Amino acid sequence: MIPSLFITHGTPMLAVEDTTYSRYLEELGQTFPRPQAIILFSAHWESDVQMISEIDEYTMMYDFGGFPNELYQVIYPAKGNKEVSLQVQELLNAAGITNRSERERGLDHGSWTILKRMYPDADIPLIAMSVNPSLTPAEQYAIGKALAPLREQDVLIIGSGVTVHNFGLLRAKDKSAVKSLVLGFEKWLENHMKQWDLDSLFRYEELAPNAKIAVPPQAKEHFIPVFYTMGAANQNQFTKTLFQGLVMDVIMNSVYQYGE
Repeated sequence: MIPSLFITHGTPMLAVEDTTYSRYLEELGQTFPRPQAIILFSAHWESDVQMISEIDEYTMMYDFGGFPNELYQVIYPAKGNKEVSLQVQELLNAAGITNRSERERGLDHGSWTILKRMYPDADIPLIAMSVNPSLTPAEQYAIGKALAPLREQDVLIIGSGVTVHNFGLLRAKDKSAVKSLVLGFEKWLENHMKQWDLDSLFRYEELAPNAKIAVPPQAKEHFIPVFYTMGAANQNQFTKTLFQGLVMDVIMNSVYQYGE
C-alpha cells in the first residue's frame, strides 16, 4: 500500500529553482513504487463543497504575480482519469460526504510546482481536489479517510500546502524570535503527528504554541491538507518525517509520510 504525503509547495519558484528542496522532491518521486494515479488536495483550491476534478487534460493556472517570466512559461501537461474520479465520488458518497465534479478548472501552482519536480513527464493520471477551511479538522480528516481504499490500488494521495503560512512574519524585526516560533510550532506538530494524537491535533488552534500566528485564520487553507492526508492513512497510523528545511526563518519546507 502506497503512503500518503503532505508536501510543502513553498513559492511558485520551486518549479524552476535549483535548491536542496527541489532536488529532494526529484528524488522523492523515485522513492515509492510508481503510482497508478495521484489524488492531490491543493491549498490553492478552496470550496465550500468538496470538489473533484473530472478532466481529460488540464490547462495551466498561473495564479500568482510578480515572478520572473520563466515561471509563466512552465507547462505541466497533466491528464485526468474519469474512472478514478468516479471512484473518488463513489467513496465520498458512501461516507455521506457531499461532493461535486469539476470539468473546467485548470491546474493551480499548489499542484504543478511539486508534481513537475516529482513526476516531470506528467504521465501519471491526476485527480485535483479542493480543500475547505470552514470544516473542522475532524471533518477534513474524514474526507481523507473515505479515500483510504484507493491507496490499496497504488493511488498516491498528496496534500499540498505549508505548515506555517504567515507572510507578516517576513516583516518582523526580531528574526530570532520568528525562527523560534516557527520551529516550535513545527516540532509540536511533528511530535503529535508521530503519536497520531488526533485529539490534540484537532485542537491545534488552542494547544499548539503560537498556533494563531503560525496558522492565521486567513491562511488555514495551507495548513489543513495535513488532515486530509493523515485521514487517508487512518488504518495504518504511522508518521515519518521525510524532509524539513527552514527558508528565510519563516517558511518550513516539510514533507511528511503517513502510513507505510
